[in-house]
Amino acid sequence: MKKSIEATGKTEEEAISAALALLGLERDEISVELLERSKPGFLGIGASPARIRVSYEAEDDSVSRTRDFVNGLLKRMGSSAVSEVTVVDDSNYNVNLKGEGLGSLIGRRGETLDAIQHITNYAVNRGSSKHIRINIDAEDYRSKREEALGALAHKTAAKVLKYRRNMTLEPMNSYERHIIHTALQDVDGISTYSVGTEPNRKVVIAYGKAKSPRQDFRKRK
Repeated sequence: MKKSIEATGKTEEEAISAALALLGLERDEISVELLERSKPGFLGIGASPARIRVSYEAEDDSVSRTRDFVNGLLKRMGSSAVSEVTVVDDSNYNVNLKGEGLGSLIGRRGETLDAIQHITNYAVNRGSSKHIRINIDAEDYRSKREEALGALAHKTAAKVLKYRRNMTLEPMNSYERHIIHTALQDVDGISTYSVGTEPNRKVVIAYGKAKSPRQDFRKRK
């Protein structure tokens, strides 16, 4: 986010130094526009300072709010890990947790990581007119889990086709179920749908078409 301030000084350099001190930035982090040159006057009479406009890249308030919330939450959880926020676009942030003992922050099948993500999304978006989707990861758990689930989906689908009978996977959250459904959506002779209630909702990998269109993932998660 581009921001700017105006500053004055006896000389242009003094005005720049004043702006840098105020912003806490380095010279190469700003661009300077000279608005008015300094005038020495006569015997000090009629003198006027140099006036400049300093432009700089400022961090979006929601970025710092996200980082501060996650770091505060981690501290309350007794973790020394810290968060690194990357802006994907105006509506999507990726947060990567870094530090020691990240396994406990990931939890069984990512349950703790999911909880941190859910709480952070609620806290950062609460009372804000701008909705941001915040994705939290640690040690590339998300991508590794996606690969593992994709492999599981295709392995199970192969068994379903071989034995011509439906197979039900273990309970999964909505994100993991989505991965299974997506992985098999174009596999001939296979359909998928979900059964049960949260948190024990499961994906059924079915031979042929789903019996109930209402349960078909393409119409209902």
